[in-house]
Amino acid sequence: MGELALLCKAAARRKKGSTMSTKLLGATTALMMTAAIPALADCPVKVGVLHSLSGTMAISETTLKDTMELLIEEQNAKGGVLGCEIEAVVVDPASDWPLFAEKARELLSVHDVDVIFGNWTSVSRKSVLPVIEELNGLLFYPVQYEGEESSKNVFYTGAAPNQQAIPATDYFLEELGVEKFALLGTDYVYPRTTNNILESYLQQKGIAADDIFVNYTPFGHSDWSKIVADVVALGADGKKVGVISTINGDANVGFYKELAAAGISADDIPVVAFSVGEEELSGLDTSNLVGHLAAWNYFQSAESDTNEAFIEAWKAKMGEERVTNDPMEAHYIGFNMWVNAATAAGTTEVDAVRTAMYGQEYPNLTGGTAVMLPNHHLSKPVLIGEIQEDGQFDIISQTEEVPGDAWTDFLPESAVLVSDWKELGCGMYNTETKSCVQIKSNY
Repeated sequence: MGELALLCKAAARRKKGSTMSTKLLGATTALMMTAAIPALADCPVKVGVLHSLSGTMAISETTLKDTMELLIEEQNAKGGVLGCEIEAVVVDPASDWPLFAEKARELLSVHDVDVIFGNWTSVSRKSVLPVIEELNGLLFYPVQYEGEESSKNVFYTGAAPNQQAIPATDYFLEELGVEKFALLGTDYVYPRTTNNILESYLQQKGIAADDIFVNYTPFGHSDWSKIVADVVALGADGKKVGVISTINGDANVGFYKELAAAGISADDIPVVAFSVGEEELSGLDTSNLVGHLAAWNYFQSAESDTNEAFIEAWKAKMGEERVTNDPMEAHYIGFNMWVNAATAAGTTEVDAVRTAMYGQEYPNLTGGTAVMLPNHHLSKPVLIGEIQEDGQFDIISQTEEVPGDAWTDFLPESAVLVSDWKELGCGMYNTETKSCVQIKSNY
């Protein structure tokens, strides 16, 4: 056992009321004064895991809880962090958006966690944001989102719109020759904000407003006949139609089934989805989905030695039938960056770790390198995958790493904003007024 581990173990014993001889105390003090070692954390280091294990989002989020437990187990086998074992503190917000805030407060105030990894939907993140900021917690958020946000207490390891939605739209325009667009989404903040950006972007690209059809449905929506008929009617003039889907959860099953029932193939009206990945396809009949597309920053089918090792470790722990997906890679990158930042800072204290996060680099699973930017977003490649019968994706397009942008260039009010927490200490800096707008969470 190394010196750090011995020191931490001794510190833990003292916390529990054990006695230590004067001689050992003196030796410990001498070691700490003479050795070039980082400051000790309180042992164990506690990592909060804030993912739904029940309710409508459990199908997606349970896998992320499992991912965090695997990552923590692997890191503990390497010696933990700062000589301390890492303990996962798992709570279940049960797909209940207000409950996410309560559970975040519990993690920070009751369990005294050092960091939180969690959330899926943007509405759950918005619910948690005021709590994280009030208590100066640190949240790593692993799912693609709508942007238009920058908190000093959140690291956004999923894709911003310029790392998913905009490149996918460009693929439709440039590679598939799509001339009319159906923007279909579940009715909450992520689809609405993303589609607002895409409407503006498409019109700047010369697509007429009348050639853009926008529709929102509630979580779990099942009757798609009228909406699919409207999408089909959009192409009555012979122009090629494409669907950009921000439909979330099991509503996707009914949507694709209705497309197939209407005799619509991926060649007729291609769909590119932002919320359909390997986990959602696992166990489903994919016959209605083959040929349709998804845009992410990682697919299990990515070819790299790092990805091969990650998949092997995942399946060894969870079983051969379990698949990997994009948000898992985001947690993989974010967690390892956090470990490295805490190690560099010599503490798990939030402000010190935040400072040490800027410029952190870690290999992604597609063969490149993720870099944490001063705006709390990562550089990420953009991948377009075509759904296969086995529920995997054939990667048909991949970019170099794209820096994430907190504020879109395609909405006038956002185009003048930049986020720079390292130099400017501001997540909403107005480049025209040269001033920092104070962001106040109202969720």
